[in-house]
Amino acid sequence: MADGKLKSARAVAIEVLNRCDPKSNYAGAILDRVLHETSQRQRATDLVFGTLRNRGAIDAAISAFSGRPVERIQGRLLNIIRVGVYELIYSPATEVYAIVNEAVENTKAAAGNKQSGFVNAVLRQIIRHISDRQVPLTQAGTRRTLPQTPSTGSLFDTDFLPSAETGVAEHLSTVFSLPEWLVADWLDEFGEEPTRRICFASNRKPSIYIRPNRLKTTTAALVEKLQQAGIVSQMNADDSMIRIASPRELMQLPGFAEGEFTVQDVTASRAVKLLDPRPGWRVLDLCAAPGTKTTQLAEATGDSATIIATDINSRRLEMVKENIARLGTKSVDVVPYEEIFDSKFDIPNSRFDAVLLDVPCSNTGVLAKRVEARYRVSSESIRALIKIQAELLGTAALLLKSGGKICYSTCSIQKAENTELVRGFLKENPAFSLESEKLTLPSVETLECDGGYTAILVQAQN
Repeated sequence: MADGKLKSARAVAIEVLNRCDPKSNYAGAILDRVLHETSQRQRATDLVFGTLRNRGAIDAAISAFSGRPVERIQGRLLNIIRVGVYELIYSPATEVYAIVNEAVENTKAAAGNKQSGFVNAVLRQIIRHISDRQVPLTQAGTRRTLPQTPSTGSLFDTDFLPSAETGVAEHLSTVFSLPEWLVADWLDEFGEEPTRRICFASNRKPSIYIRPNRLKTTTAALVEKLQQAGIVSQMNADDSMIRIASPRELMQLPGFAEGEFTVQDVTASRAVKLLDPRPGWRVLDLCAAPGTKTTQLAEATGDSATIIATDINSRRLEMVKENIARLGTKSVDVVPYEEIFDSKFDIPNSRFDAVLLDVPCSNTGVLAKRVEARYRVSSESIRALIKIQAELLGTAALLLKSGGKICYSTCSIQKAENTELVRGFLKENPAFSLESEKLTLPSVETLECDGGYTAILVQAQN
């Protein structure tokens, strides 16, 4: 942007995608550095994450109809084509001519006239094979339709997708751009229709939910403040969370700077609710960064508990301090991880009434938000995570008072990280019992939410 001219959303999205390898870095961090280059910030964000979420399906369409597999298309051209195909398939309200024209212009700027002819030809070929950019799924064949929502899809004139009848995992993997082994795992665990719903939820454009800071405001007062600023919002069923329906930068929302709310998914908010911490408790948040649940503990106890927050990642622990400062909580003390294991925590009376253990996990319940996770998750990485999770659970048990509780939570829906791990812990630690547990699958239904798991483990009184 040397000449001071703002770029289009598509140009910024292509720049981000060219610099993002989802297996090794994060699109969000790159996007944050270049978003000032466009006035269409929300659209650029949608193009980046929409293209990444649906890249497998987009590449299947490109390979099927361009006559050339994506591996043989130059990288700087491929992302221009991907963004164009994303809009053709998943943004049916966007005019075709605008999509193609800008793709051609962006190619000319990046690679010259000759290559722009190739990009134009690929997009035109795909357009020729799209029979209808939006049809009801009930009226469309599964081998020629890419789903957009649970009720609509983009219909092609040719069967180019794997058959859902002969290979459900392969079909769902392709149309939802998810690892086939992961989809097969869900099919074994949950069955076909629930798995299909999980796939839709994993590819949705997630809504933003905020948790009102009850130390400073009420849900009703915050909703009113948002409405006065022209922001459409709605309370969830128990009035504990607010869904933001109007796209807006979070830091620009009224009440953010004043610490009146925290961004948090509905499912993630349930862990602390299930623990039900009380004023006067001594609570350890062992994997606290960035502090979303830490501050929820403070709010849930009226800022009248003693909360110790720590995290093995000292850099991310700084984020906890920032959140505490913004929200104005007084009951949280941020402690370096190694200090937790000093002798002062070995004294029984200095141990904790509860330990909140929000462990590192595979993120399979939050694939819509953590878009890169679908490119990184593997059975090997889950096995490595299980080892860490089990070690952390053992550590939490050592830091607990007699009769205390562990709140074990993940944003995974894999049983190996959830029920199987918890049952393994209970088998090895007979002093503990399972008070309650809850698995929530990601949903795009009436209450849109991520997936996750929480278990409350209670140690017997000595």
